[in-house]
Amino acid sequence: MSVIADFITAVRDFVWGPYLLIPLLLLTGLFLTIILKGLQFRQLGPSLHLALIVRRDPEGDGDVSHFQALTTALAATVGTGNIVGVATAIALGGPGALFWMWITGLVGMATKYSEALLGVKYRHTDAAGEKSGGPAFYLTNGIGGAYGKFLGVFFAIAAAIAAFGIGNMVQSNATASNIEFAFGVPVVVTAAVLTVLAAIVILGGIRSIGRVTAVLVPVMALFYVLGATIVLLFNITAIPGALVTIFSSAFTGTAATGGFVGVGIAAAIQFGVARGIFSNESGLGTGGIAAAAAQTREPVRQAMVSMTQTFIDTLVICSFTGLAIVTTGVWQEGGDGANYTQAAFATALGSVGPAVVAVGLALFAFSTLLGWAYYGERNMEYLFGRGAVFPYRLVFIAVIFIGAFQLPLEAAFTFSDLANGIMALPNLVGLLLLSGVILRETNQYFRERRDPTQRDSRVR
Repeated sequence: MSVIADFITAVRDFVWGPYLLIPLLLLTGLFLTIILKGLQFRQLGPSLHLALIVRRDPEGDGDVSHFQALTTALAATVGTGNIVGVATAIALGGPGALFWMWITGLVGMATKYSEALLGVKYRHTDAAGEKSGGPAFYLTNGIGGAYGKFLGVFFAIAAAIAAFGIGNMVQSNATASNIEFAFGVPVVVTAAVLTVLAAIVILGGIRSIGRVTAVLVPVMALFYVLGATIVLLFNITAIPGALVTIFSSAFTGTAATGGFVGVGIAAAIQFGVARGIFSNESGLGTGGIAAAAAQTREPVRQAMVSMTQTFIDTLVICSFTGLAIVTTGVWQEGGDGANYTQAAFATALGSVGPAVVAVGLALFAFSTLLGWAYYGERNMEYLFGRGAVFPYRLVFIAVIFIGAFQLPLEAAFTFSDLANGIMALPNLVGLLLLSGVILRETNQYFRERRDPTQRDSRVR
């Protein structure tokens, strides 16, 4: 088993190394930012208004509202990446890794916007009357030909498999271990509860998932951010120094201190970008899958809503986790980082701190299970038709239970990093090839509507 683990780790390090995925992710996001003229900055206010205030287009064609599509995407991304992922990024890459997570989030907003726009534009209705979309569909139908079909199939296979890593095993594994650490609950009990609750929602399909996430995501995000805010208030004088450490470490690496062994700039970039993508999924293409289910007639409107997911996930929630860890100094203790966040919360909240993190993690992980179950089934529908959806749901539910206690957490993260990378490659190629479509749709929409928050009466 150690030989297999070493091989997977080596492949993961190559995929996420300085010559493949990291430059491709960052440069694709930067390219899209440039051609869209910084749309994610210019239109962030209207986008948040659409997502949180307008919330729906009742005349649009789709399965769930704008807001439910957003919360489904947030459900899939606001998970262990925001708590354990940030912690392990700092443990492996130093505080500078948080800076590179921010950069990934900023340029990733343009990537997420593009994925969602294409997801809506090229979606189709399956045999059960539900919308299916995402990279498998826009690669196949947008690029066309044998090459487009190859990329679409490649992505669909990778995504259906990856769902068992990032969206399943990592979530149940991290939740079970943290609940055991905080409350002494046996792993098997947590696994069973997670599995049963997830099954109740997942078997109901996207409408059931949308209803649950629309309530669960705002509640769990506010609960966790409130806890992190208390930690930061207790350490408010340390925030300026923490920011200096984060920015300086991003470009110089981090020296050995306390139990921290020290790392170079390459590690800060590698783990910052990898964990950033693990958290917000910009570049993976999943945002296009959730967006395709939205009730809308305008790809651009849903794309604007969808890009706020990256902002909320990385620029808000991950920042609270990272600053809590750096300001409290727990990162200097060394180790694998899995319990950094609990240790940081404990400095301000005492014995309640680990409990807050454990409950937050359980809620985050549960929501992620729901979102990724939907992502996986949509790609199975692409590959094998509607008949493959129900069996896939059953297998996905079974793996929730198995993953909770069958994999060490670091092994689960390694598998997820590799699966994410394989998934991202065809999607990023597709975004570059379809960038002309993205630009044309965007320009046409904003030429015809000065205020994107008002519902459009045109039928397309």
